[in-house]
Amino acid sequence: MLDKPIIKHAMTVDVEDYYHVAAFSKVVDTEKWSDYPSRVKRNTDILLELFNRKNIHATFFVLGWVAERYPHIVKSIVEQGHEVASHGYSHQLIYTQTHEVFKEESYKSKVILEDLAQQSVDGYRAASYSITAKSLWALDILAELGFTWDSSIFPIRHDNYGMPNSPQKPYRIKTSSGACLTEYPLTTAKVLGLSIPAAGGGYFRQYPYIVSKYLFNQASLNQSRPQVFYLHPWEIDKDQPRIDGAGWFSNFRHYTNIKRCLPRLERLIDDFPFCTVSESLENVSIDTAINIADLI
Repeated sequence: MLDKPIIKHAMTVDVEDYYHVAAFSKVVDTEKWSDYPSRVKRNTDILLELFNRKNIHATFFVLGWVAERYPHIVKSIVEQGHEVASHGYSHQLIYTQTHEVFKEESYKSKVILEDLAQQSVDGYRAASYSITAKSLWALDILAELGFTWDSSIFPIRHDNYGMPNSPQKPYRIKTSSGACLTEYPLTTAKVLGLSIPAAGGGYFRQYPYIVSKYLFNQASLNQSRPQVFYLHPWEIDKDQPRIDGAGWFSNFRHYTNIKRCLPRLERLIDDFPFCTVSESLENVSIDTAINIADLI
């Protein structure tokens, strides 16, 4: 009898501060970000300590704006054996940017991160998963800039992001220019024929833990297919400064169960094996590439 292959899921962290989130963009001026007290180093350090204690390595998608101002965060991530990837520069929704601005910011962030990490930065994740049907052109630019994999496409319906008809397991995308990128989509579970988000973040905080565990296991087909989990450093920070004026729905998404997130994360790490995105993809067999136009 053949041994069951060892499957490890990708643990990922989107390194941004609480005032960077898209839900607050209408009440937080990007030009005044520096006026807010930063919590990103403190919260990232807590996650680094947890991962060290649990003996796992993760992929940190670092915002270029953060790396530029707090370079020691990137250096700490690398020194502790984790993977550095790009979260763009200014945390703007890609489909609100021009091609030129997106390319300029993506290149800028990649250069900053590679200079600090002293290693190639091959992976990318868009702010708020904003690679959608109307911004697939961004994948051509990412490939042109030397990125080899992406984790931005969420195969669900959502008011701000999502491509519900896209594949639910890692796949290769052939861009319009003929280049290829590996896509590691955000985790969804099939329940009664519906695709339910199970990748982490606000969903992880809003669901009871037993539901999150069930959905993650369901998505992995009982630990036979690797998945990706994500969260943000601010999601473990119950004492972060409160931002008012965004409306009840944005507040609900941002603040619900923040005090429960860190202990739930510890339970998740105990219940499932995790590693970096690159390590997780090593166990994935991808036969053919999907043309970018076929994702729509």
